Amino acid sequence: MDPIQTANLLHTRRQLFNRSAVGLGTLALSSLLSERTLAEASEFPSFAPKAKRVIYLLQSGAPSQMDLYDYKPHLKDRFATDLPDSIRQGQRLTGMTSKQDRFPVAPSMFEFSRHGSSGMRFSELIPHTASIADDICVIRSMHTQAINHDPAITFFQTGAQLAGRPSMGAWLSYGLGSENDNLPTFVSMVSGSGGQPLYDRLWGSGFLPTQHQGIKFRSVGDSVLFLSNPAGLTNSTRRRFLDDLSKLNHKKLIDVGDPEIATRMSQYELAYRMQTSVPELTDLSHESKETFELYGEDAKVPGTYASNCLLARRLAERDVRFIQLFHRGWDQHTNLPRDIRKQAAATDQASAGLIRDLKQRGMLDDTLVVWAGEFGRTVYCQGTLTKNNYGRDHHPRCFSIWLAGGGIKGGMTYGTTDEFSYNILENPVHVHDLHATMLHCLGIDHKKLTFKFQGRHYRLTDVHGNVVRSILT
Repeated sequence: MDPIQTANLLHTRRQLFNRSAVGLGTLALSSLLSERTLAEASEFPSFAPKAKRVIYLLQSGAPSQMDLYDYKPHLKDRFATDLPDSIRQGQRLTGMTSKQDRFPVAPSMFEFSRHGSSGMRFSELIPHTASIADDICVIRSMHTQAINHDPAITFFQTGAQLAGRPSMGAWLSYGLGSENDNLPTFVSMVSGSGGQPLYDRLWGSGFLPTQHQGIKFRSVGDSVLFLSNPAGLTNSTRRRFLDDLSKLNHKKLIDVGDPEIATRMSQYELAYRMQTSVPELTDLSHESKETFELYGEDAKVPGTYASNCLLARRLAERDVRFIQLFHRGWDQHTNLPRDIRKQAAATDQASAGLIRDLKQRGMLDDTLVVWAGEFGRTVYCQGTLTKNNYGRDHHPRCFSIWLAGGGIKGGMTYGTTDEFSYNILENPVHVHDLHATMLHCLGIDHKKLTFKFQGRHYRLTDVHGNVVRSILT
């Protein structure tokens, strides 16, 4: 079927199911508008998926690929020499380094060693990640278009640098629906401090129906805003209130036929069910000692990256479709050796622990895990370069990420960069290619998952994207 015709049919079906709610009682409405029902009405997955869900570990601020994954031993002999013009090729710079008189080469001060059956090299900063080398695929040839944080992270989340498009999780919610009626289809969590601000639109639904937006879990108070009943309001009173509100919305839906009204009604019902499901989800008291040893002691502290990784596994167990962790603090323009040690210590064990935990529970095969920042870091130093200290500026031309599970080959690297980790030599992977590959793992042809908005059929990969088949099982 033509992709545009498919999109029209899918959109029409969704509206039909929403509008069919007219004349039904609250329970029937809740059932009819459930994410599962919408998923059964759609065209996806259109082929056998390897993954059922995604856990996306976004490292906000851009980790330095040269200090973690992209080993460049020959740079030690080039310490403090100028980056050759033949390497930079007049490529754009940020306003933070464009006025520098020189661009001195700053080799990584950290040691690298081989790990796994493939002998992949990892920095001493991430020993736990190195220990799962045979389970992950490291892509060293990622590249992106944006050179500043906000457009770059927006691009990774939505496939566009300008705000307003649906996020990845919203697209998956729209295309696949949910397999759990008592939890959101898409959950986001934020950890870390300082660094770049993170906005709610990063897990928003854009122009998709609002039921597909991500729900942010918090570490203080209610895990979800307004989850608890207000003082003096009992569960039975709240139930009667929702029933009466549903009747009013029902009348409005008959009058205007707006699908967003039906969405609102179904979301109120989901919120009511979450009053029971979310407290059970976030109660870690029954997790074993061995589990906390996997993730680290920080997993016992709400709001930490380790705690969020453990919650991600619990959400995955409950078939939440898209789980996104944002960890801030990787924006290291100065004092990188000091600060990257802190970030690695806060994230390394929990990231690897998540993979091990999923694997031992038999869940890694159908869970796609992605670890990535929004761009990389320059080989040249920003600010003053010394033997023991340096900083790095933004670098969109090449950087490293890793993927695991859900149809991804483990124990391999993909793509190579030049000796300065500045340009890609082989197998470039664009952000659109990553999105296309992720959707493919979930049984979705990225060219067919579309939504018509303002006269145009949009998709996550816009008019670009190629599946990176070499990294697939």
